[in-house]
Amino acid sequence: MLKILIDGTALRPKPSGIGLYVYHLINGLQQLQKDENFHLSVSYQPSVKNWLKRNLSVPEKLQKYANIYCLPIPVTLSNFLAKYPNPSLAYFEKYFGSPDIVHGPDHVVYPCRNSLKVMTITDLTFIKYPQLVNSIVRTYTGRVKQCLKWTDLVITISESSKNDLINYLGVKPDKIYVTPLASRYSSEDFLTEKAPSSSKPYLLFVSTIEPRKNINTLIFAFNILKLHYKIDHRLVLIGQKGWKYQPIFEAIANSPWKQDIEHLDYLSDEKVAEFYRHADVFVYPSIYEGFGLPVLEAMTLGTPVVTSNTSSLPEVAGDATLLINPDDAQELAEAIYQVITDSQLRQDLIEKGKKRAKLFSWENTARETLKAYRSLL
Repeated sequence: MLKILIDGTALRPKPSGIGLYVYHLINGLQQLQKDENFHLSVSYQPSVKNWLKRNLSVPEKLQKYANIYCLPIPVTLSNFLAKYPNPSLAYFEKYFGSPDIVHGPDHVVYPCRNSLKVMTITDLTFIKYPQLVNSIVRTYTGRVKQCLKWTDLVITISESSKNDLINYLGVKPDKIYVTPLASRYSSEDFLTEKAPSSSKPYLLFVSTIEPRKNINTLIFAFNILKLHYKIDHRLVLIGQKGWKYQPIFEAIANSPWKQDIEHLDYLSDEKVAEFYRHADVFVYPSIYEGFGLPVLEAMTLGTPVVTSNTSSLPEVAGDATLLINPDDAQELAEAIYQVITDSQLRQDLIEKGKKRAKLFSWENTARETLKAYRSLL
């Protein structure tokens, strides 16, 4: 029987992005393993803080899984060792339970000598737009290049990212497998949830508050909509603060309509679904995405979407959204205004979005990932 080990370290208490990917991938594979005749186990590494306290307990999000292995060194140390390989790495292989395949889903895979190695690289922001990421993410370049020397297969999440891997890292096309992601919601989720309390209509953005998401351009577009189109809407931004977020909050503070701009931190899935369902428009003018999960989430829950015409976003959106140049605040404002004022366009986008979203599922992600593993055998 094929033995597969996935590194679950990226699954943190408040998952977003890669954390959601890891969570749903593990769950999807867990459900497939009986019928597909393979054995799944999960590994994790402690944080530096827990390691120093000698706390190697299983993280809460992983406690429901039966087959758990702990690599008893912190992530930062193993990442350092992976950049500068030395014989000590081989010593730790014994902690993995002798799998046939080891999958690192977060831009790193451990160099086991006796297992085939798979690494997920979701996007190349750290190479294409280093000015838009924090100092930790900028270190990915050296680590990824080192891991590629021993990686047998690379998984990525869009054709756009596959092309970037070929063009920027020289990865051979036949060494890359694309497994699209899916929404954390289904179209039937939370249908009975109440609308957010304010009676004012609103535009919605959901993601980490960071430069790559291009929130400043969204704020400028909102100012245009207020000044020239006299819209009555609020702008709601939902997401944890990431890095270099100060200019975003300065732009909010300097807006003449700052009283209509609201930032909410990390919310439960149910709360976020409420905001999606009742938004007049979901706006996602991101500069660069490996996939763009919030766009798919909004379409799943019946919210019309305006998003960027760059990177993977047209690939995910198909013809179900309005696509704009993320550098042009005026174009963004006009697209939002179109959706607000044209009821037929709005309804078309909602219907097309729901139909498009049904093409993606976490079961399919798991099945495609399993195909990727088996392509190595």
